[in-house]
Amino acid sequence: MSFEHGMGTPHGMHAPLPEGEEITARAGEPLPEGTEVAGREAAIAALRTVHDPEIPVNIYDLGLIYDLEIHSDGSARVDMSLTAPACPVAGEIPYWVADALSRVEGIGEVVVNLIWDPPWTMDRMSDDAKLALGIE
Repeated sequence: MSFEHGMGTPHGMHAPLPEGEEITARAGEPLPEGTEVAGREAAIAALRTVHDPEIPVNIYDLGLIYDLEIHSDGSARVDMSLTAPACPVAGEIPYWVADALSRVEGIGEVVVNLIWDPPWTMDRMSDDAKLALGIE
């Protein structure tokens, strides 16, 4: 897994993010030609395995995934945000997302962009997430 973050700190050693800092996390390898490409549902299932340790709901149902593209060559791109830049694991979660997606059969190279615009709001949460968190 490669990394691009601020001053180039290695994966697993990220400090809290300065407000508005963007991260690009990468994982995976190109798929061999002729490999069947994974469907969107398989990718979403992988995204639902990623949780912010402080919130008992997965990042997909929290509405943190703004865009998910799976290309015909099996590469994938995700634009995501977080509930707040001060999240203690803000620098880690994009790498967790890249890793989770790269483990899906039929997904090759993965690029995850952590973005802050538009800002995340609770309106992005699924009804299941709101129910789990006791939000009406």
